[in-house]
Amino acid sequence: MQRLQAFKYELMPNGEQVRKMRQFAGMARFVFNLGLALQKERYEAGEKKLGYAALCKKLTGWRNSADTPWLKDGPTHPLQQSLKDLERAYTNFFAKRADFPRFKKKGQRDSFRYPDPKQIRLDQGNGRLFLPKLGWLRFRQSREVLGAVKNVTVSQSGGRWFISIQTEREVEVPAPSGGAVGIDMGVARFATLSDGSYLAPLNSFKTHQVALHKAQRALSRKTKFSNNGKKAKARIQRIQARIANARRDYLHKASATISQNHALVVLEDLQVGNMSRSAKGSVEQPGRNIRAKSGLNRAILDQGWFEFRRQLDYKLAWRGAHLVVVPPRNTSRTCTECGHVAAENRGSQARFACVECGFKANADLVGAINVLRAGHARLACEVSGAVRPPAAGTHRSDSGKP
Repeated sequence: MQRLQAFKYELMPNGEQVRKMRQFAGMARFVFNLGLALQKERYEAGEKKLGYAALCKKLTGWRNSADTPWLKDGPTHPLQQSLKDLERAYTNFFAKRADFPRFKKKGQRDSFRYPDPKQIRLDQGNGRLFLPKLGWLRFRQSREVLGAVKNVTVSQSGGRWFISIQTEREVEVPAPSGGAVGIDMGVARFATLSDGSYLAPLNSFKTHQVALHKAQRALSRKTKFSNNGKKAKARIQRIQARIANARRDYLHKASATISQNHALVVLEDLQVGNMSRSAKGSVEQPGRNIRAKSGLNRAILDQGWFEFRRQLDYKLAWRGAHLVVVPPRNTSRTCTECGHVAAENRGSQARFACVECGFKANADLVGAINVLRAGHARLACEVSGAVRPPAAGTHRSDSGKP
């Protein structure tokens, strides 16, 4: 199989290269916003949106315009790639896979991409990379780059610059090892496996929450755009980068361990956006338990469930294994012994006690077992061509509640 893989490293640029990278990131952001404004203007006028080729023609005009002559100082391909990202965002919106594209802001995910491998030269022996109009850039080579270089993305995070080198190479798909496992995602336990084991949550944001709030209060007392204000803002960025790095490291280790030891993994199709929606309500219908719900929302978002699922998906595919996603309905309310479904079965967050047969167990473990059964039921339906049952691999008794 052809494996696309990205290798990310921290850059060690000189002052001139830092200045140019900031300039190029600003150009890519400006072109994206200019293209988005043009598309919105055409949409409001009832005209068809411009395709990528038409946007590139507009870019040529912008580069030659007397209003924006500084666009000529930047590399052409990264600016074209920014328009390609805009076109992809529009496509995802009309396919109902994402929200409408939003304008980019300075300092938020500043990046630009070199898509042509012919313009990129990689010198792994000396830990450096050549990019047009930036020259040779040194980077901290923590591991070897494997495969042929496809593209390079330069990005800034927490005041530091990074490169992500995407490569392509041919690899043999190994035979999957291990059995099947269902996983119940949670807050008290990050992941509970159907074999009885579980992973404790990292709670990266909660660990750094006090330090982050302190830094944010310090920034609020600073004069806007002052030197002290810039230092306070940089301090906040470093803390946020620390939170994200710790969470990402934890998720990579957890997903790697699970993918290496199982041939089939079943997850719930959790709608994190709906689960973490604000409970404030409106003036006419104010929400209830707002403080408790906001704390639960922070805890849910702190876990990184969607990123965990994304990592599991490609890591299992690399190893010839499979990921199956099932509806989460009633997985934590269904008794694994008698199949009775009732909300009263789960009396508390951690305790499951069936009101029909008296079976007792950890609620997360019961959910993981039901998730695994739902995965087997889905695979059986797909093989036989039968209609998938509405319940998540469980059955409901006549007297049970939904």
